[in-house]
Amino acid sequence: MTKKVIWVVDDDAIYQIIVNKIIQRSEMFSAISSFKNGKDAIDILHNSLENNELLPDIILLDINMPIMDGWEFMEEMELIKSKMSKQIIIYIVSSSIAIEDKNKSKTYPDILGYLSKPITTDDLILIASND
Repeated sequence: MTKKVIWVVDDDAIYQIIVNKIIQRSEMFSAISSFKNGKDAIDILHNSLENNELLPDIILLDINMPIMDGWEFMEEMELIKSKMSKQIIIYIVSSSIAIEDKNKSKTYPDILGYLSKPITTDDLILIASND
């Protein structure tokens, strides 16, 4: 299995530390990048459109964030994904238990799943092996 590049887009600094440690310990990913909000991540995506190596394979996306939340990020992704030469798989990782959020996530073809925080090593194994 080829190791993948994973991005974590979440405003919770403590959760960022925890999930980064879990990802590193899993040894299933070649690189990890973290972003505090959707805008920071979408800006880097815009700048990386020309270079596939800089694009992530997987994004773990929180919903509730300042500046640009997860849904606004997904709207921007829809606008630029035709310019990308590879598909990016997205998982919503949220503490929200609202059924509306779970249902809304199903309306986006690039969102492969909805996971509850905190993410586990088993979740990562499933994510990494999902091609």
